[in-house]
Amino acid sequence: MTMSAMIVALLIDTGLGWPAAIFRAIGHPVTWIGRLIGKLDDWLNLEQAQPWQRRLAGLIAALAVIGLAVETAIVLRGLLPGGLTGTLLEGLLIWPFLAVRSLHDHVMAVARPLALGDMDRARGAVAMIVGRDPDSLDEAGVARAAMESLAENASDGVVAPWFWGMVFGLPGIVGYKAINTLDSMIGHRTPRHEAFGWAAARIDDVANLIPARLTGLIFASVSGRWRPALAVMARDAHHHRSPNAGWPEAAMAGALGVRLSGPRVYADRIAEEPWVNAGA
Repeated sequence: MTMSAMIVALLIDTGLGWPAAIFRAIGHPVTWIGRLIGKLDDWLNLEQAQPWQRRLAGLIAALAVIGLAVETAIVLRGLLPGGLTGTLLEGLLIWPFLAVRSLHDHVMAVARPLALGDMDRARGAVAMIVGRDPDSLDEAGVARAAMESLAENASDGVVAPWFWGMVFGLPGIVGYKAINTLDSMIGHRTPRHEAFGWAAARIDDVANLIPARLTGLIFASVSGRWRPALAVMARDAHHHRSPNAGWPEAAMAGALGVRLSGPRVYADRIAEEPWVNAGA
């Protein structure tokens, strides 16, 4: 049932996204997961605790969130009827965990004003999808930031949910999104989360190991420039600060003949990072 249900979910997501009216009424499943993570962060991430205690607490929090998400999905899947009705209902359950329309809309919100030379709107739109300081970005910097976000989120928001859905069905998709949300909320090397979010970040690294590389291969195969895409991916993927994001990003850089990553300015720091496809 899952393949047919995933196609249903993909069609709904591509056509509708997650409508604002639904979000206002009930929120979004990822925000529900996020609220739980926030509560556990408040309750378990104690600043007076030793680093090893905060790591252990973070591991417990991560396993609790993932376990609850997977168990909920297993129960819901068990309640579904068979046949066409079950396929349609499973598609509806999968729908919010895909992000094709959202990714398209967020990137196009940058591309359209950028094409018109409206840098204020382009910077405002790119600030919605990247963490760097938008005021520090020129036209090329805005375009680079949007492409990097597209590359990474194509893996996190499209390919990885699809991959884990094909492996484990609905529980795989929901479990993956729980892992990804944990990483996005607490998997940071900040004073508060370096220890507490350690387990979340490592679990996310493992969950994205195959999907990230698969995304790079997909970019290469559909680009029309598969040789340079594969060459740059093989050569430069490991230059990235992330063990996974470098694969789709390097493939995109090679396919488009541009350089990505490199130095960037955040609100509180300057990150001096190597270029991907530096010779472009």
